[in-house]
Order: sequence, then structure tokens, then C-alpha cells
Amino acid sequence: MTDALPVPFDIKIMNLTASVLFLIGTALVLAAAAWWAVRNPVFAIRAITVQGDLVHNNVVTLRANVDSRISGNFFTVDLGRTKAAFEAVPWVRRAVVRRVFPNRLQVVLQEQQPVAYWGGDNDSTLLNSYGEVFEANTGDVDQNGLPHLSGPLDQSADVLATYQTLAPMFKPLDTTLARLDLSAHGGWRAQLASGAVIELGRGSTDELTARVQRFVGTLPQLASRYGRTAAALESADLRYPDGYALKLSGVTTVVPDPGKK
Repeated sequence: MTDALPVPFDIKIMNLTASVLFLIGTALVLAAAAWWAVRNPVFAIRAITVQGDLVHNNVVTLRANVDSRISGNFFTVDLGRTKAAFEAVPWVRRAVVRRVFPNRLQVVLQEQQPVAYWGGDNDSTLLNSYGEVFEANTGDVDQNGLPHLSGPLDQSADVLATYQTLAPMFKPLDTTLARLDLSAHGGWRAQLASGAVIELGRGSTDELTARVQRFVGTLPQLASRYGRTAAALESADLRYPDGYALKLSGVTTVVPDPGKK
């Protein structure tokens, strides 16, 4: 059996040098290719295709808002920054951006779907179907009769969910729930399309539902005792444990003082 001879030191140095030179050469080739790709006009972004929801925006408006914020070519363009630029445009909720070789971008937009006004009557904020608050020109809202909702900003989704639960319950009264407010202390107040204000009090959705069910189920009969209908309701307070207080138009429980003229 013949033992392998050790590799001479100078051979090891030559092999190591060759490997290093090969790596350096490869790196230079890659760097040159990268420089060529960055500088080559073939890869300059020449078109941005926009798809998806375009109800409140058009391509001209979008380009005017985002062109100045998009830089680079097919390889260097920052997709995250481009996405943020599109999502900063009013009415755009979400944008998905991807490269299309060799010099295009494809953008798919999802627009906001407003389901309610949010905040005060003069605020320009809306609530989308996900319970998210967004700002937009309320004059561009196509839907008529959107409700007004308000409450702490971090509870907007809860306010929307509560509204969606309570709103159908007022149909037997031939009216709609036009406004629902949640105070900073957790108290709920409703306003009907007729203008009647109802204090719902604090509690879970189940507790609010039980109060409204009791109120809606007994109001017509109670109003009829005074020759009125549910449409005569001006205000109600459901915060009592075993009943509620209400005010009907043209009805008073105050006994007039005969000594007064």
C-alpha cells in the first residue's frame, strides 16, 4: 500500500490563489451584470397597469398622486414604497404591487367600501365594511342614507358590529336606526330616523339586544293607550333594570295646577 504524498506548500498557495481569483472574477462579472441591468434603459419602468376597483379614482388621478414617489427600474424599484404611495391616495384601502418583466409594474387596487359616516356631523371621516375609519371627501359617497356612528377610535369595529346587530330590530316600528354613539365611558345612545333619541345604557351586545327587544315589543301597545303610535316617540331611556321611561309627542303625565293661569 502506497501512502499519499503530502501536497507541497507552494502548490497549496497556488490552489488558494486560484480559488480567490476565481471568486473575485465571478464577483466582478456579477457586479458588471448588475451595473448593466441598472443602467440599461430596457429595464426602465415604462408602464404601470392598474386593475381592480376604480370607482372613485381613475388612472390619471392615480398617476398624478404616485408618479413623484416611484423611482428606480425593474430591478431597483421599491415595491413597498410604491404600495404605500398607492394606498395614500384617497379611497384606496389596499394595493398589491408586483413586477412584470422587463419594464412594467402591475397594481391591483381595493377601494374603500363606506358603510357609515364616522364622528361628528361635520367630520370628513367614513367607516368601511371592515370597521376601519378612513378620510375621504364625503361628497363622493354614492350611497344614500348611510348611518352616523361614533365612539373611541380603537373601538370603531365594535361600534359597527353593534349597529349591525341592533339596526334590524327597529323595523317593526317602521323606522330605521340613523345614528349610534358610544361614549368614552361605555354608554350607548341611539337616534332613529324620526329624530327620537334612545338611551341604551352600558353593557354587552346581548344586554343591549334584550333591552331593545323589550322596548320595540311593547312600545306600540303602550303608545296606543294614549291614542298615539310609535311614530310619536320623542325619546326613551332604557337604562332601568325592569322597564324604561319614554316621552311621546303630545302626551304629558304632569297634572296641571288649577291655581295657575
